[in-house]
Amino acid sequence: MKREPATTQTILRHWREAVPDDRLAHLVKDATRALVRALQMRLAEHGVSFGHWTFLRILWEGDGLTQRELSEQAGVMEPTTFSALKAMERLGYISRRRRAGDRKKVYVLLTSKGRRLRDRLVPLAENVNRIAVRGVRPADIAVTRGVLLTIIENMARDEQAADMRMPSTRELGRLKAGGRKRLRRKAPRHSGAR
Repeated sequence: MKREPATTQTILRHWREAVPDDRLAHLVKDATRALVRALQMRLAEHGVSFGHWTFLRILWEGDGLTQRELSEQAGVMEPTTFSALKAMERLGYISRRRRAGDRKKVYVLLTSKGRRLRDRLVPLAENVNRIAVRGVRPADIAVTRGVLLTIIENMARDEQAADMRMPSTRELGRLKAGGRKRLRRKAPRHSGAR
């Protein structure tokens, strides 16, 4: 029997009835799921996937990024970016080019079709945000923003202090095969005498 994905109502019921005092990280994740789900449904009506939206949104703010820069800003692994960009190129949203002086890097550029999508899609996201904060006082929205930014700052400091990094998919496979091992950043090479 095929199990249907959880609706936002199911997520809400879970929080109100099953785990009202669960960890904040789970609440933030589920709030994000609800927001993403609302936007995905609206984007689907325009034939655009959420994954493509993620890259389009970044490119609307800074066209001409490299594939690697785009991957970093989207927070996804490069193979995922590569696959999405191939599909977006087929759909006519972007083109990928190498520059004469730099044959190694691939730059991603919006086409006129990709730029025109902005006028249709951004209002969808703005509407989802308006719906999400309906009935919430502006002062509470400001506090929520401040709290979430502080959480991000704390996690950024922790990541830096722990000197850890996200492994690539390939590294994860190697770690899984060879046992667990902490991933440290590579120490910078120092030139000169010690």
